[in-house]
Amino acid sequence: MTDHAFSAAERRAVYRTIAERRDMRRFMPGTTVAEDVLTRLLQAAHAAPSVGLMQPWRFIRITDAGLRTAMHDLVDEERKRTAEALGTRGDEFLELKVEGILECAELLVVALRDDRQRHVFGRRTMPQMDLASVSCAIQNMWLAARAEGLGMGWVSIFEPARLAELLGMPDGAEPVAILCLGPVPEFPDRPALEIDDWTQGRPLAEFVAENSWTATSSEDLADR
Repeated sequence: MTDHAFSAAERRAVYRTIAERRDMRRFMPGTTVAEDVLTRLLQAAHAAPSVGLMQPWRFIRITDAGLRTAMHDLVDEERKRTAEALGTRGDEFLELKVEGILECAELLVVALRDDRQRHVFGRRTMPQMDLASVSCAIQNMWLAARAEGLGMGWVSIFEPARLAELLGMPDGAEPVAILCLGPVPEFPDRPALEIDDWTQGRPLAEFVAENSWTATSSEDLADR
């Protein structure tokens, strides 16, 4: 513990927000998000760290109903192609609810901005750090939304070039996420894909190693 640590109550709130964040697909139709709350969420996203302070993100708020429907159609087309690519699990995949585009209160698209190649700091050998930075912005918004009592879902089932064309993005810009945001009926205690028996999360011990790629045993991790 250092002099810069938050209070115990504040720390508990931070860790609770992280633990209770969920990728939401089910929203309450006909609801809204207050403008001041939406502003706070966007400010949280914009406060994210970015490599070389490049701030490579752009946020597009979708308020046109026709555009929302067109985006849903794009996602639905890719949903069917994904099912085909999954082979024997295709029918099982089609039974999953993977987005809430038509039901959510707010719909946002997060994109990588154009002209990113001029940012060399931190990207000379790892150009994908622009995507990593945008992901940090999305996570900030996700956690802030949970703290506000709102659900958010990250939709990545779409063809980027077609969504970019639909939204009039310039050359070099690239959509990363469709974000569904709004009030939800509940926050489940487990990830939706676990509840739907699609997959199961794995324990931390499988992902932590020391000094080399060799995995550290759960017993070793528990002893630390």
